[in-house]
Amino acid sequence: MTKLSKNRKAAMEKLEDKAYSLKEAADLVKEISSEKFDASVDMSIRLGVDPRKSNQMVRGVVTLPHGTGKEVKVLVLCTPDKEQEANDAGADHVGLDEYVEKIKKGWTDIDVIITMPSVMGKVGALGRILGPRGLMPNPKTGTVTMDVGKAVEDVKKGKIDFRVDKFGIVHAAIGKTSFDADKIFENASELLQTIMKLKPAAAKGTYVRSISLSSTMSPGINVETKSMAS
Repeated sequence: MTKLSKNRKAAMEKLEDKAYSLKEAADLVKEISSEKFDASVDMSIRLGVDPRKSNQMVRGVVTLPHGTGKEVKVLVLCTPDKEQEANDAGADHVGLDEYVEKIKKGWTDIDVIITMPSVMGKVGALGRILGPRGLMPNPKTGTVTMDVGKAVEDVKKGKIDFRVDKFGIVHAAIGKTSFDADKIFENASELLQTIMKLKPAAAKGTYVRSISLSSTMSPGINVETKSMAS
């Protein structure tokens, strides 16, 4: 049996065997976080879907009202006429062929890649490298677009994409422990409301089965689902 650290034991002692309201959980996640760095606040939502079936896949994008608190590194793969637009919007890396070659050699030191429909032929060849890392641009998430400047601005402001994993769980970072509890609550609410709107018609029974809120090293806080259930 794994021995609990002193901090984790103290955190566990603050948690009751119950489901907390989302507002209570947002307050509590700050209280039980003992990391000496600005830890990420993460949310996990287990859904009553079968992600193996295409008509039950849950995937979407959401712009968190207060951002994630993380400095997002953005690469824009575009033609020369779009480079200035991407740079002006705050992209960290801008180019095409030179970055395609770097990625082929294993470079993936970015968080988001934005590109244009006209260069997807070159970007598509990187699928084996980018796909497993969740970096492959996709029109559905707004990362394949002619409006590269707006796409960069949206990502920098806190736009994230999410998708249900093979176990039926959506994982997302929704802030930092340095955030006010109200900001954590509002970001979490925005994500949950977006997921509710994406409920597949083919999903039967309880859609939101469990919700957990945690920081990087804290135990998970069980959040009540009754207000989100359907």
